[in-house]
Amino acid sequence: MKPAAITEAGIGLSERLGTVRRQTLDLCARLTPEDMMVQSCPEASPVKWHLAHTSWFFESFILREFLSGYRPFHPDFHWLFNSYYEGYSAFPEKKLRSSFSRPALDEILRYRTHVDDALERLLESGSGPEALRRIELGANHEEQHQELLLTDILHAFFTNPLRPAYREPGNEEARRQGNRGTGERAGQQAKERDAASPLRFLEFAGGLHQAGYAGSGFCFDNELARHQVWLEPYALSDRLVTCGEYLAFMADGGYRRPELWLSAGWDAVRNNGWRAPLYWTKEDLGKNLGGGSWSIFTLRGLFALDERSNAPVSHVSYYEADAYARWAGFRLPTEFEWEAAAETAPAEGNLLESGNLMPVPSTDLAQDQSRGQHQNQGRARHFGDCWQWTVSAYLPYPRFAPLEGALGEYNGKFMSGQMVLRGGSCVTPEHHIRSSYRNFFSPETRWQFSGIRLAQ
Repeated sequence: MKPAAITEAGIGLSERLGTVRRQTLDLCARLTPEDMMVQSCPEASPVKWHLAHTSWFFESFILREFLSGYRPFHPDFHWLFNSYYEGYSAFPEKKLRSSFSRPALDEILRYRTHVDDALERLLESGSGPEALRRIELGANHEEQHQELLLTDILHAFFTNPLRPAYREPGNEEARRQGNRGTGERAGQQAKERDAASPLRFLEFAGGLHQAGYAGSGFCFDNELARHQVWLEPYALSDRLVTCGEYLAFMADGGYRRPELWLSAGWDAVRNNGWRAPLYWTKEDLGKNLGGGSWSIFTLRGLFALDERSNAPVSHVSYYEADAYARWAGFRLPTEFEWEAAAETAPAEGNLLESGNLMPVPSTDLAQDQSRGQHQNQGRARHFGDCWQWTVSAYLPYPRFAPLEGALGEYNGKFMSGQMVLRGGSCVTPEHHIRSSYRNFFSPETRWQFSGIRLAQ
């Protein structure tokens, strides 16, 4: 790469980096310092830790290596905010992160400013190709933590007896909440207004397909190498399974019928006492929801299930998704079926930039997008709302090559005991998602915005 090209690339990357770093702080603007200390489940991390760790990533893998004369902000931060990079340094147990009352939040914010200023100097100096690649990796890494930050704060607020909302409902949601006292009539009106379209299946011919990233921009190492896969003819549902449809599974004894479940899934049901998706409760909590009815907690507060019945069901494990598909007479797609179907579709939908912060009925999104002339009627809605479980185990592609050094631990060492999810969610940054993107979690995971697309 010639110096002029480096400078041009550096300018564009500087703008993108600034946007990403500001967005992280914007997501924290609604939180108190006390909110940022909570770590409410083993999968989660405190918001304050996310703020520090994303800066640690830039300092550890970019500034220390590529910026001459760089002085680390604090001599202990190189190990204190390491997440899991064994080849880089020792690090504290994850479960201890909520005990880090020091450094204080204001020091973490100064750390971010220190790192931002150094990154700007590095980009102005005419960074080489490898430094630019790592800065782009760092920006994508931070976007992942933006999604995790919101996922974690949802769980933190759910465990708070007050059930605070991260963001108060908008005008439409407030109007619906104001009608809660009208009982069944309000619920019926909400159902009629937001009625989900009948589930349709779009058929695909199958055959020989290419899978994996094919562009010239950024991708993670687990999206490579592009390779051939054979697909039998298949069909995918044109939308995700709704809360109302999942409620029918529950009403039919779905959580009491072992014949519907994988062995490990049935163990998870019994060991964890599952009887509904995460964040579904029958507690009224003084919210005038009706003590005998299900309610759903979201980043926008608590809603009666009747108000959310036509929105995609979320926060279900792979085991629950698989059991539902079996009960419905269908199956989950493979990750390659999903990718082949979505490869030519625009990566747009109910993503973070929509501001919804929760899955929404397809009718709502169609109305929003029609005003922006985004909606392509007659096509499946592939992206947004919920990450979609697939039946594919998270394994390396042929010719997979992890990054060199400690960065090689980013994805590759987790290729065991995980299932692949596709499509992004309502808290995934729009710039971050693409058809080849492979998310992965253990099959028992429910704290993530994960939902169900059916296949046959």
